[in-house]
Amino acid sequence: SKMDLANALRSAYELFGCEVTFGGSYPGWTPNVKSEILDVLVSIYEKQNNEKPKVVACHAGLECGILGTNYPDMDMISFGPTIHGAHSPDERASIKSSQKFYKFVLEILENIPMKN
Repeated sequence: SKMDLANALRSAYELFGCEVTFGGSYPGWTPNVKSEILDVLVSIYEKQNNEKPKVVACHAGLECGILGTNYPDMDMISFGPTIHGAHSPDERASIKSSQKFYKFVLEILENIPMKN
């Protein structure tokens, strides 16, 4: 669907006589819903917050797409604090969620299982 949109935009600009080129494409990433690391993080989150986390797929997996292309067997997830206005001059992070995120990361680092 990304290329369909890109080609639709190209067509519109070419109607105005513009030359269109594409660049800066990044690979996609399909999250592994059976991820071992996801299970660990869900468990820690539930322990800290007495509720289940909202596990969703969103656009925030850029780094996972790049890493997954080079390391296809790597178990990974993408997570972080709540961001508002991403990729704009108004981008900002929620302080409350950043504090919660920091506490979460510290416990992950203390309890992450070793892999052989």
